[in-house]
Amino acid sequence: QVQLVESGGGLVQTGGSLRLSCAASGGTFRTFAMGWFRQAPGKEREFVAGVTWNGGTTYYTDSVKGRFTISRDNAKNTVYLQMNSLRPEDTAVYYCAADGLWISSTVYTTPREYKYWGQGTQITVSS
Repeated sequence: QVQLVESGGGLVQTGGSLRLSCAASGGTFRTFAMGWFRQAPGKEREFVAGVTWNGGTTYYTDSVKGRFTISRDNAKNTVYLQMNSLRPEDTAVYYCAADGLWISSTVYTTPREYKYWGQGTQITVSS
């Protein structure tokens, strides 16, 4: 069974930076498509960023382009989300997601494409 554990969340002021980490265990991480999603109170879970199994392709939702960077270290079974220039509207619970059914060359952008999920980590950006 694949387990994903996020870390790095917290409280930050507007314009600040945070780096989230997601450590995977129990599967063949190097074959996983990985993604980050977020969910704010009263809103649906939304895609933030994704990366293919080899790190060759990344994709971001428009609101975070140029501010967030997703990366992965297959030797450490970990995916990261570097978040810069944070805004109050980035406040949400951030979830790491993984899927290893297929080795895909495209980034998965919808929740239903991911089989495994972390427990989430809270990011709060104060104004």
